[in-house]
Amino acid sequence: MKCEIKRVLFGWRLAVTAVAAFLLASGATEAASSKPTIVLVHGAMADSSSWNSVIPILSRDGYTVVAVADPLRSVSGDAAAVASVVESIDGPVVLVGHSYGGSVITNAALNSKNVRALVYVAAFAPDKGESTFALISKFPGSELGAALAKPIALPDGSLQLCVDPAKFAGPFAADLPTEQVALMAITQRPVTETALKEASGAAAWKTLPSYFVYGAADKSIPPALHDFMAKRAHAREVVVVQGASHVVMLSHPANVAEVIEEAAQAH
Repeated sequence: MKCEIKRVLFGWRLAVTAVAAFLLASGATEAASSKPTIVLVHGAMADSSSWNSVIPILSRDGYTVVAVADPLRSVSGDAAAVASVVESIDGPVVLVGHSYGGSVITNAALNSKNVRALVYVAAFAPDKGESTFALISKFPGSELGAALAKPIALPDGSLQLCVDPAKFAGPFAADLPTEQVALMAITQRPVTETALKEASGAAAWKTLPSYFVYGAADKSIPPALHDFMAKRAHAREVVVVQGASHVVMLSHPANVAEVIEEAAQAH
């Protein structure tokens, strides 16, 4: 009889333990699913691999991450492509853009109801009617124009631009190892001149919370321009990484990931 009672008690304890484990697992799953998806948008003369140092940090911290392949053809077209990705995601989204990708997320978020915040990583944050080209000319200090290679004419008569591989480090990645810069220069994706000169639509940062992080040694987008755009957007947080280049997400990924997670956790 005692043996039977012990067996019953033991079985009861196992059942309670199993229920507790299930509840804990369910809670963990629910907590993970409540986190917004992070959608990363690369800039011009780059590709999705420019987020390779940030993605592991976000993934380790429990975030689902999507790195979009930005077409780099036009602001409106690129924004529509990113918006279609955002709309395919269930639940809230934090949109993150680097460089020209900032112009893209500014427009992509306009009609996307699940975007909760915008994060500008060394990125343009245009107002309605402004182009990337016009913004970069607003303050002195950009070395990007002088580093461009000879434009390539496309069949439709438009031009596409890329950076001379021999000059890539200066405006883009002066704080990265030479070997890494060489790979980035070779794998860069050209952007059309049309995209850089296209006027932005209404600015999503006027209705969504925005966060900015950039390098104090950015030679593509002058720090003075970053400061101007962040203040104009009434950014909730602005992080300036001392000594960081234009590709701050590669040279200082922990700083960038921290800002993205701040945006994801904000209410």
